[in-house]
Amino acid sequence: MSRTASKGEATRDAILDAAIALAREVGLGALTIGGLAERVGMSKSGLFAHFGAKEELQLATLKAAQLRFDEQVSKVAFQAPRGVERLRALFERWLSWAAAQRQPGGCLMIAAASEFDDVPGPVRDFLAEQQRGWLRGLGRTVQFAIDSGDLPADTDCEQFAFELFGLILSTHHHVRLLNDAHFLASARRGLERLIVAPPRRNA
Repeated sequence: MSRTASKGEATRDAILDAAIALAREVGLGALTIGGLAERVGMSKSGLFAHFGAKEELQLATLKAAQLRFDEQVSKVAFQAPRGVERLRALFERWLSWAAAQRQPGGCLMIAAASEFDDVPGPVRDFLAEQQRGWLRGLGRTVQFAIDSGDLPADTDCEQFAFELFGLILSTHHHVRLLNDAHFLASARRGLERLIVAPPRRNA
């Protein structure tokens, strides 16, 4: 990689960090080339060299936020052995990520999903596929726990993943809106109940 290319990528990463922070503050829908240019001290034409339009900027910002999430949550958690230990690690990293997002807006992906859930277009499509991917990934993690013997063979992976994801969303809502971290302990108890009595597939 050339020094110029490396510098260009570093500049883009810095711009996207600023875009994530700004989107948390004003909402993804209000994120614009002009607003971001003012935040980072660049000209609009300079930003157009990186992002050709508002929608492209929004998608790039979501992808950057997803990448940072994957690096800090998924990749770390998946170092744990397959089974319930990995489920707990993934859940714990996710809770830590959500609790750490003390900036306005909290987790950008969750906030954007609420903001765009009934707004047709590429941004909503990306968010929907992102959530489907997360549910599939959670389901695979549950299946690994079944394969390792930590969960019963008839555990319903999709239902388990749905309920686990629901715990995360509920915790994000309660911790941020009510500003009460004791809901993190409630979430952990919820996971343990799922592990002890997992949902079963219909016979």
